[in-house]
Amino acid sequence: MAGSRLFFAQSCPTYILSRQVLVFSQGCIVYLILTLRTYALYGRSKWLLVSLVFIILTFMVGAAAETFGRYSSTVTNLPRGGCYQTYTTETTVRLAVAWEALSVYEFLIFVLTVSRIFQIRRLLRLSLTSSRKNLVAVMFQDGALYFGAMTLFNIPNILTYYYGSGVTRGSLSTFTSCMSVTLISRLMLNLHESIDAGILSAPTWDDDDSLPVLTTRFDVQSTNSSHYW
Repeated sequence: MAGSRLFFAQSCPTYILSRQVLVFSQGCIVYLILTLRTYALYGRSKWLLVSLVFIILTFMVGAAAETFGRYSSTVTNLPRGGCYQTYTTETTVRLAVAWEALSVYEFLIFVLTVSRIFQIRRLLRLSLTSSRKNLVAVMFQDGALYFGAMTLFNIPNILTYYYGSGVTRGSLSTFTSCMSVTLISRLMLNLHESIDAGILSAPTWDDDDSLPVLTTRFDVQSTNSSHYW
């Protein structure tokens, strides 16, 4: 029994650090995908890409400093195994700021998406319930739904850092991160479903708006031939 307690006491800090690295890595992947979607929507604008990369690097460096920096916390071992970490009030505010920075970036991406689609389709044609027959409609609707859903998840998560008790502070961060990954995966699947399936990149045109976009096409015949070859 004593050996088991010693094992959990030694492994808890490693577990906590691994969890933080995982959550941070998931956030990096999600915001990289959001950046690439916006970059493609703006016709591969180099100026926009440089601006977004600068902003996201600034936010990520700040978030990393707040997440992995030296701060006061207590790791508690549970009687039957497992552990949880509690933070001081000052530390929870720093961690909340990291999530707030990521929320600001999501809002920026949403604004850029709506602005670009407004230029293409005009305000009267923007609708969350309109047909999803073209790429522009899919990107607008999915982008709006992603931002709305993540706002609903982020607000309670951030509030736990400010108003939660010692145990509940940051308790929703893992759930929020997992939902972000799940939703961005759904966005990419919807995007792939709305165009010709495949892995070979080729330029195509949106049916309604003559908007050049980068999509993928798949040569089924050549693939079958190579398979049997």
